[in-house]
Amino acid sequence: MQNAKIKNYIHLHFLVFIAGFTAILGELITIEAIPLVWFRMLIAGILIFIYLKFKKITLSVTNDALKSFFIAGIVIALHWITFFAAIKVSNISITLAMFSSGAFFASLIEPLFYKRKIIIYELVFGFIVIVGVAIIVQAELKNILGIILGILSALFSTIFAVLNGKLVKFNSSSVITFYEFFSGVLFISLFLFLNGDFFQSSMFKLSINDILYLIILSSVCTAYAFIASVYVMRFISPYTVILSYNLEPIYGILLAIIFFPRSELMSSAFYFGAFIIIGTVIANAILKFKYFKN
Repeated sequence: MQNAKIKNYIHLHFLVFIAGFTAILGELITIEAIPLVWFRMLIAGILIFIYLKFKKITLSVTNDALKSFFIAGIVIALHWITFFAAIKVSNISITLAMFSSGAFFASLIEPLFYKRKIIIYELVFGFIVIVGVAIIVQAELKNILGIILGILSALFSTIFAVLNGKLVKFNSSSVITFYEFFSGVLFISLFLFLNGDFFQSSMFKLSINDILYLIILSSVCTAYAFIASVYVMRFISPYTVILSYNLEPIYGILLAIIFFPRSELMSSAFYFGAFIIIGTVIANAILKFKYFKN
């Protein structure tokens, strides 16, 4: 029993490592953010569909649920587009540091969406996160576009998490994900078509390395990571899962320094600001567990 628990803990941290590695792949893939996300959602959606058929899980849902899935799918598409765009215009470290600011947005959005009282310590933590962001902005003003895109990515991620938190209570998580990926592909396809970019040769002009990285991103970092995370949650407490995933920016930034030392080594002020943000996010996860436990 103890060995099985340790095995699942190791599996969980491998999934967190994979989440951090997503940013590395975003830097390695040479195509722009929008087609990158289109390919990611398309390939991952096909793999999830195969999984559903293998497990004989029905795709039948109500029209109201389908509408909700499509909205959530557009939101997650926007999250990924702004996330990878931030990497393209700045770097991985800045993107992940800004992505951590999602805890601040959650403290404002969750009470409105779930109609609960605002928790005072969440607002305090939100203010501390703003201080951390301000320190990074002051130190990295040349990367202001990447900072803005990273913050937008955090905002879309928070909205998606809140939406999914309600949807998953009434529907299979794998079915939800399939429809979300499908709607994301449709949304991006429509945008590219109206913009006149869908049939351009550059859209499908991929190098061998791009194809390989996209397959890894879509299969290992998306389809597998999703299915495995659902499995792990059967054996590990939600608190441990949440706390572990808050380590994603740390893993990602360390990986970025290893893979891209010339472009990812930042100023001491940046790391001070990032430490404030990430430390606050982890502290928030710990207190949130205690708050709901009591």
